[in-house]
Amino acid sequence: MRGKRVPPEKAAAPGASGARRFSRLFIHFGLGRALGLGLLAGLLVVQAWDPPPLRTLRLKTFDLYQTLKPRQAQPQPIIVVDIDDETLAAFGQWPWPRTLVARLVDKLTALGAVVIGLDIVFPEPDRLSPARFATGLPQGDEALAVALSALPDNDAVLAASLAASRVVLGEAGHPRALDASTAPPRVASIATLGPDPRTFVAAMPGVVRNLPVLEATARGVGVFTLLPEQDGIVRRVPAVVAVEGRLRPALMLELLRVATGQETLLVKSDAAGIKSVVVAGIEIPTDHEGGIWVRYGPRDRGSTVSAGAVLRDELQAGALAGHLVLVGTSAAGLLDIKPTSLGIAMPGVEIQAQLLATILAGDHLQRPNYAAGAEFLLTMAISLVMLVLVPRLGAMLAFLLGGGIAAVLLAGAWFAFSGAGMLLSVVYPLGASLLVYGLLVFHNYFHEERERRFVRGAFGQYLAPALVDELARRPERLVLGGETREMTLLFADVRGFTGIAELYRGNPQGLTRLVNRLLTPISRDIVQYKGTIDKYMGDAVMAFWNAPLDDRDHAANACRAALAMTASVARLNEERAQEAAATGEPFLPLRIGIGINSGECLVGNLGSDIRFDYSAMGDAVNVASRLEGQTKTYGVPVLVGEATAAAAGHDFALLEIDRIRVVGKQAPERIFALLGGPDMTSSDAFLAFTTRFAAFLELYRLGQWNLALERVSGLHSFTGILPVVGLVEAFERRLQELQVAPPTPDWDGVYVAGAKG
Repeated sequence: MRGKRVPPEKAAAPGASGARRFSRLFIHFGLGRALGLGLLAGLLVVQAWDPPPLRTLRLKTFDLYQTLKPRQAQPQPIIVVDIDDETLAAFGQWPWPRTLVARLVDKLTALGAVVIGLDIVFPEPDRLSPARFATGLPQGDEALAVALSALPDNDAVLAASLAASRVVLGEAGHPRALDASTAPPRVASIATLGPDPRTFVAAMPGVVRNLPVLEATARGVGVFTLLPEQDGIVRRVPAVVAVEGRLRPALMLELLRVATGQETLLVKSDAAGIKSVVVAGIEIPTDHEGGIWVRYGPRDRGSTVSAGAVLRDELQAGALAGHLVLVGTSAAGLLDIKPTSLGIAMPGVEIQAQLLATILAGDHLQRPNYAAGAEFLLTMAISLVMLVLVPRLGAMLAFLLGGGIAAVLLAGAWFAFSGAGMLLSVVYPLGASLLVYGLLVFHNYFHEERERRFVRGAFGQYLAPALVDELARRPERLVLGGETREMTLLFADVRGFTGIAELYRGNPQGLTRLVNRLLTPISRDIVQYKGTIDKYMGDAVMAFWNAPLDDRDHAANACRAALAMTASVARLNEERAQEAAATGEPFLPLRIGIGINSGECLVGNLGSDIRFDYSAMGDAVNVASRLEGQTKTYGVPVLVGEATAAAAGHDFALLEIDRIRVVGKQAPERIFALLGGPDMTSSDAFLAFTTRFAAFLELYRLGQWNLALERVSGLHSFTGILPVVGLVEAFERRLQELQVAPPTPDWDGVYVAGAKG
């Protein structure tokens, strides 16, 4: 069997077909998607790197969660004994003699404290102990020195108080290793389940320990050092830390262990890091480094008592029965004030109390070890959805898609926090997808502009037949120059052209045919009523009357042409709807906005000596263009200026709808909606609507927003008879906005229009 003979030039270039296939694939994939994919890759690299600004943004998001929904206040058996400025003023500066601290411990024990946690460290012997004090006496006071040496040592007094109570001492982390004590450290028994947690937890080179005599009599020792984040805010407290290769518990965990009579803490971990710690059967979730997230709540002033009040016996007997007591300081001079997630600065002992309240309430915050990976996949998934769908959707659908995704993610993150205390940040996934979305929208806009330029170039070579005839009769006019004439100008533009162009992204010929189908009938309508087509601007057209040919009825003819154009567009939409139903293709109706205005203009051949156009310019032209743009604002297809309405007479259903001040003009302009021809003018519905709308307009201009809103809402009964539904809804929206944000007292009832509405 013979095969088909392959031309030598094709057989000689096997790589060419591959290049063509790649080219076709690239064209199908699209430049916009390729750029978006590159941007996404860079964003994912940044997310995996997790630089400090990104971490700060994530943490600020978690702060916002807590600010919006802090931990609910509820009674807790926690009391903070505060060595405040008032106490220091009454009992002396810090450090106190250990005998005074022992007295405080004794009184707290007598008041019924279950356990006492000291957010204080006692690393050196008390310089005020009698024996140490005696060594500093001058010679000649040997008898006094002997008597002082016979008195009990202050540290021994405190040790005796600790032995008679249930006290947990605190110790502070230190950035360098310290000289080892002669006594071995007092360390609680810590069991582990999973990989060695020492590879994950925060490592401290050393700790500032308490005196061995004090450690020996205390029930437990815990680290109270707080580790603020990079922005200085305390959000997490390490549950355990590694010091010289050994795990040491946090002060609060030791407090709970001693209070419940437990011997051991349990640390659970997996390959990703620490998962939780367990004390007295309470499992406390942590981050992968073993940090416990503090869920801050409102400060309960009733749960804090002054140490001075305790020392002065101002508390009732049994006042601390059943309570866990934390002793610390809020004195400004001792520099133990830290910023928190709620934006409130708290003393360190208060933060420890907040942590303890979080644990006891079971109102835990948790950021699972898989959270970072889930957020990474979320960034990738959302951005890929954008890459696939945005180029296929119209502008509005793409906007709704992005808004819907954002709403779902934000709601999901909030419900995860409020319902389960989960700390998930969707800020970066949303921000990354927004950047990808913005790139795609920019590319679509650029592509659409290129198509619009193509449409303008394709039709820019055509002139209005009347102008061709005039130039054929009078070729001397084919020179630069012009004349001033009273004219009527018309601007028409397609609404929602971006969404329509999106349907033809891969089919520019189809878009060209569609624009041709639109411009052909409306151009005929303009010419039929003696208009001159100035130019086509993509999907827009500019025309004028009374030039180059005289037309005494130019205002009325422009209005007739506008009504004919809207009817032609309606017929075209019916045809396209039937075609779309037959082929199953998507259908977006075409809608045009038309602005008409009359006035003096300069008309003639304008341009340069190598190229010029027969066109018009002047204030009336600008106003007509602005009126076309305002059809979208007022929800009507045709807007007419005051001069045109006066010149057109009573043959048209013209309704005064507002006074506006357009860009470039100081004087306000009365504008009219062109609703129909002579048949509508004499109808009862139009006459009744005109009367009621005028009454509404008077209330509106007087600034009586509520009454005006009632009047305009009552006009909905006409929307099934007259083409005014958009107009009524537009004023309803404006009045609702004015009720919320009224204008200044000097408001004159004039609406200030934007550049193009």
